[in-house]
Amino acid sequence: MQNEKKIYGYVRVSTKEQNEDRQIIALKELGVPEENIFVDKISGKDFDRPQYKRLLRRLNTESVLYIKSIDRLGRSYKDLCEQWRIITKDKGADIIVIDMPILDTRKEKGLLGTFISDLILALLSYVAESEYSTIHQRQAEGIAAAKARGG
Repeated sequence: MQNEKKIYGYVRVSTKEQNEDRQIIALKELGVPEENIFVDKISGKDFDRPQYKRLLRRLNTESVLYIKSIDRLGRSYKDLCEQWRIITKDKGADIIVIDMPILDTRKEKGLLGTFISDLILALLSYVAESEYSTIHQRQAEGIAAAKARGG
């Protein structure tokens, strides 16, 4: 008889004002026990997050980690890839990205599956970081335009 996997969820919102309910509901609907959901209300700029660190300490080869979308884990391409490696390779845990079913490390454990997962992750991480940079650039341009108008 195979051991039952321990199911965890990770939720992150960027500020204390943002609401994490949408992510928590999605995790609970997939069977993640409330006591195994770790929530950080902090920027995704790095991985210095208290609940994320607590979660990492619990992960092992018998763990499955659910996250709503890849940008909830992080925004930096380099850091995201590094954390993915730590979780899947060092800890041996599986990851499921709810909004991107192709990012489910349980599906294909062979070399091809690992390659596809790593490739998709790299692509999505790049897109997440580019999107984040674009948002900040637009904000800066908007502020500059408002100042130019005397606003």
